[in-house]
Amino acid sequence: MTTTTSPRDAAGAEATSDYARSLIDWFDVSARDLPWRAPHFGAWGILVSEFMLQQTPVVRVIPRLTEWLERWPTPEALAADSPGEAVRAWQSLGYPRRALWLHACAVAITEMHDGVVPSDVDALRALPGIGDYTSRAVAVFAYGGRHPVVDTNTRRVIARSVEGRDDAGPPSARRDLEAMERLLPRDELDARGFNAAIMELGAVVCTARRPDCDICPVRSSCAWRSAGFPETGGPRKKVQKKFEGSDRQVRGLVLALLRSTNDTDGVSIGAVDAVWHDRAQLERAVDGLVRDGLLARTPDGFALPS
Repeated sequence: MTTTTSPRDAAGAEATSDYARSLIDWFDVSARDLPWRAPHFGAWGILVSEFMLQQTPVVRVIPRLTEWLERWPTPEALAADSPGEAVRAWQSLGYPRRALWLHACAVAITEMHDGVVPSDVDALRALPGIGDYTSRAVAVFAYGGRHPVVDTNTRRVIARSVEGRDDAGPPSARRDLEAMERLLPRDELDARGFNAAIMELGAVVCTARRPDCDICPVRSSCAWRSAGFPETGGPRKKVQKKFEGSDRQVRGLVLALLRSTNDTDGVSIGAVDAVWHDRAQLERAVDGLVRDGLLARTPDGFALPS
């Protein structure tokens, strides 16, 4: 791969590749205007946004993120409140256990890091609810560290544009990080921009179902395009089960009932019983919520965790 000297390179630093430069330059002018990309948004805000963005569309995250940071602008503020209030504020984001993990994360940051979100990947990885992706994303986008950040969109772009495959195949942390590391510029500022750019390209241009190759900044060097867009027979994606009538729907209805009351004592058993017609399915959903820590049994019914 040929390289061209970046104006940002320090003297003697390895130059940024043409591939990376094309993506960085495209991102500089085409990136969506998202709140967590604003200068000085802060590590706590970026951490919260990463929790919320997991398997959740951006348009649903933005209003919840704004409300959340207005109410809990620091980890200490969230840690001082109850886990139940975090679950209540999560509302329609889905996967409500993330609210509990984020609350536990805020407690750990407050108690172990003096209320400051750590910048080290290993320290971030050790926090509750934080995996390999989130730890690297916060270290890079909040603190400017040079680390490969890999999500589903990144994997797809690399598979297509570099490896000539339409599907990235099953994820492999070691293999995926190595593939991204090979592309990552040495310059820290360029590395941060490249991480964001390749992720953005997969989200809005090189999408899973309808890639828009005409506007892709790396179309001239794309291995998949050069090969004639072959179908490489990747694994079939699992089709999510129907939501209507599912246990997920029942769990959501029970949580919605609890969120709707400001009574710290929660709601009665009778109120929960009225949520769903199938008693066995309702009991299964309630038991699951209790096991997940999202619901607490009280003498008269149920409440959000305290």
